[in-house]
Amino acid sequence: MPISRFSICASLVSAIAVTALTGFVSPAMAGCSDGPGQGVDWSDCRKRNLILKGTTLTGADLRGTDFTSTDLRDSKLNDADMTKANLLKAHLDGSTLVGANLTKVVGFRSQFHNTDLTNANFEKSELQRSDFSGSTLHDTNFAKAELGRSTFSGANLSNVNFDFAILARADFRGADLTGPINFTSAYLFLTRFEGTDLSGTTGLIQTQLELSCGDAETVLPAGLNPPESWPCDDDTVN
Repeated sequence: MPISRFSICASLVSAIAVTALTGFVSPAMAGCSDGPGQGVDWSDCRKRNLILKGTTLTGADLRGTDFTSTDLRDSKLNDADMTKANLLKAHLDGSTLVGANLTKVVGFRSQFHNTDLTNANFEKSELQRSDFSGSTLHDTNFAKAELGRSTFSGANLSNVNFDFAILARADFRGADLTGPINFTSAYLFLTRFEGTDLSGTTGLIQTQLELSCGDAETVLPAGLNPPESWPCDDDTVN
């Protein structure tokens, strides 16, 4: 039987009544076709292989966004929510991510060279072989992050948390580690500390150092001694 106008109107009235009573509103869709801008919602959007250099994404919703191989150099991403974003081979060199949430981001060879990561949260991130050289890492959280073979050469670290982080073969040579750095339970297999000052770090224990690499120029916290295995053999490290 054909649906009468009365039935349609009755259905619409019923739907409106349910919405009014329950407060339910269908979730808004992400603006994947929207251009970059402050506060843009690109959550779960595909933004691969794009040139977005110098863009402003301050406060943007980038949760689950796929930025594989995208150029985000010199961009502003302060306070952006990038939870579970894909940063595989993404370039964020020279960008500012002050206060950004990068919890559980996934990447490989991601580039953060000369990036301001003050107060950024990388907890439980997976960023193997990523480049943090020359970056500003103040009050940055890397708790439980996987950072194997990543480089921090020339980076400035202060009040950084590496609690339970995996730093196997990570390179800290030339980094400024004089600020309080928490290495509690961090995995430091062949981690490169040659020539670094570790005297201001916390949480380090002798068994961690035994796995790592250092030399006569490495300054240790009070109570810890240079392992007999230092310096590491180049063939072993590489």
